[in-house]
Amino acid sequence: MRLLTAVDQLFLLLESRKQPMHVGGLFLFELPVDAQGTDDDFVYQLVQQMQTSKVPPSFPFNQVLEHLLFWKQDENFHVEHHFRHVALPRPARVRELLMYISKEHSRLLDRAMPLWECHVIEGIQPETEGSPERFALYFKIHHSLVDGIAAMRLIQKSLSQSPNEPMTLPVWSLMARHRNQVDALIPSDRSAIRIIKEQLSTIKPVFTELLDNFKHYGDEDYVGTFEAPKSILNRRISASRRIAAQSYDMPRFRDIAEKLDVNMNDVVLAVCSGAMRRYLIELDALPSKPLIAFVPISLRRDDSATGNQVSFLLANLGTHLDNPMRRLHLIHSTMNSGKRRFRRMNQAQVINYSAIAYAWEGINVLTGLFPKKQAFNLIISNVPGAKKPLYWNGALLKALYPASIIVDGQAMNITLATYLDKIEFCITACSKTLPHVQDMLALIEEELNVLERISEEKQLGLRE
Repeated sequence: MRLLTAVDQLFLLLESRKQPMHVGGLFLFELPVDAQGTDDDFVYQLVQQMQTSKVPPSFPFNQVLEHLLFWKQDENFHVEHHFRHVALPRPARVRELLMYISKEHSRLLDRAMPLWECHVIEGIQPETEGSPERFALYFKIHHSLVDGIAAMRLIQKSLSQSPNEPMTLPVWSLMARHRNQVDALIPSDRSAIRIIKEQLSTIKPVFTELLDNFKHYGDEDYVGTFEAPKSILNRRISASRRIAAQSYDMPRFRDIAEKLDVNMNDVVLAVCSGAMRRYLIELDALPSKPLIAFVPISLRRDDSATGNQVSFLLANLGTHLDNPMRRLHLIHSTMNSGKRRFRRMNQAQVINYSAIAYAWEGINVLTGLFPKKQAFNLIISNVPGAKKPLYWNGALLKALYPASIIVDGQAMNITLATYLDKIEFCITACSKTLPHVQDMLALIEEELNVLERISEEKQLGLRE
């Protein structure tokens, strides 16, 4: 048996009917050239492989809860509890696909079973007339089992980098060419004495960083946990979800970053900031103070693909400013300040620092004592993905969209993943709290256009 970490247990404690705590991935595939016009046959064969396979699930898909304290290996796997084969009314647009995913993403996983589900969905119309037919895979897994980086590693190990490699195992039985590749995904156990020594060694550096926070409180690049304004984003949520997703060309973000001398993640945050500002102005709900984003930072230093090894930075999104460049510079400044702080600490120190610095917000989320006061307004998470094409029995993975969690007081989550030369944005929101969330996708495009124009003008010497 394997003991759950405090972070893993937190995701279980936070879960309720209106607050499922699983993450999901929507994967869009194109049929291989030699399977065109045989959508039913190709997908049917994939489904048959998964339904009839005698190969048991591999780690972490074989883990089941024991007394909410331990993971143990499940000995009674039944594929029908985890697998769904769905045919949407043809020809289904991506909009209909996202409506299906939105409903499924709002449903709780059964804690008596390993905490994951797999849905194969057919009937999706081609991207453009004459392009290959498409089908989708939707996979959801509890956040107590994986964080974003771990989930992305599982995806890459479950698929192939070759269009010619036959894959006879289900996606929950990892496709690895050598056994040691799978072993590397499993975190190594550490002795209790080593863990205690590691924790004791964090006391002084963590205390030093907390004192440093007080010295810099009020600085423009410092973001505290009491600075987030009240907003429509921070209302109580319902069980209803709305998933909105779209792909954008990564070179556009990279080009802006190079011309404006910032990093690409700063541009991502700035685009989200500008889009959020426009969205709230349309709702007549823009706070006078700037929105604060909770930005996850991976602390994973090994090749493991389970559990949660993540901390967070707070970013001032500058939504009170109507100047896009001032917003970008403020984001760049606050993110760099947080990164410098984390670079002064090791992984254990960062985790304990975060536990103390964000403690009141964690208690608030758990208890709901202060529903109108939040440490941040929304989560914006960037997960690096595969740089090479991925295939499933020759079917090319064209896009992947990472659906995430929302909680009471945090009604929107923007998670994006990189894949090949694309940045795949996926917005998860409470549909009853935030109307027309899909409008954010067009607003992101508009803000991206604005920053492109500014960066071109700066390069031509037309702007300071």
